[in-house]
Amino acid sequence: MSTRLCLLTVHAHPDDEASKGPATVARYHDEGIHAVLVCCTGGEEGDILNPAMDTPEVRADLAGVRLRELETSASLIGYDELVMLGYRDSGMKDTPANARPDCFAQAPLDEAVGKLVEVIRRVRPQVIVTYEDDQQGYPHPDHLRDHEISVAAFDAAGDPSAFPETGEVFQPLKLYYVGWSAARVIAMHEKFIELGLESPFDDGWRERASKMTRIYTTAVDISDYADVRREALLAHATQVDPTSPFWFGLPPEVARTIHPVDEYILARSLVGTNGDGAVEDDLFAGVRDLAAR
Repeated sequence: MSTRLCLLTVHAHPDDEASKGPATVARYHDEGIHAVLVCCTGGEEGDILNPAMDTPEVRADLAGVRLRELETSASLIGYDELVMLGYRDSGMKDTPANARPDCFAQAPLDEAVGKLVEVIRRVRPQVIVTYEDDQQGYPHPDHLRDHEISVAAFDAAGDPSAFPETGEVFQPLKLYYVGWSAARVIAMHEKFIELGLESPFDDGWRERASKMTRIYTTAVDISDYADVRREALLAHATQVDPTSPFWFGLPPEVARTIHPVDEYILARSLVGTNGDGAVEDDLFAGVRDLAAR
């Protein structure tokens, strides 16, 4: 058991780290916890959603631009290390990009798992955060594969017989799925209405929210870090329109007060669980005591 606490998050594309749990990472970084970001693809298939960035120069070097945006975002969030897993963006299902042999979705599973195991064994994270198993709302091939390799690597990293060439074995202790709850969607929608603003959460969004029935096991207080998501998203100037009502439609001083927690599902734990059903408030619950021994 390492005495240094380490958090590893595994994301599919540049900008995913900015929308999914960035304030949690910022909080833990400020506590002195080592934070590592694995980004599985270069985001080459991402649409340019900011008209100001839709230029021939940007399109000619989109992968390079997105990498620089990612580096800026990761620094703003507080990641201590960024690791690119090295695959190409797979695009959506049944598109030409999804059939490319160099894309993430087409990579041999063992190869991709082995790459992640090598990172885990080197940085030795007690806690890993990835995407959940139920992704019906947005079944992007790269998000599905992200989940698949993270779950497999969680076990393989501690197995001496698995990928012996990737370094000394290390067993992570907790695996979480990052969440985006119906409660957040509804709270944001109601605040738009209360302020007399047009809500971006239309009937389709609210119907989708009504089907979000998973129970979150963990809620991390991000009250002091609520602006981190906004700042990190704006670093992705190609992918995020600064006029987007979805991300920026509420005034910052209002947005930071709405649902100021990041929610997670505890998928695996080797340090026990909250058997009484109480919601955890710390991804490192049960881990800190072990590290202090």
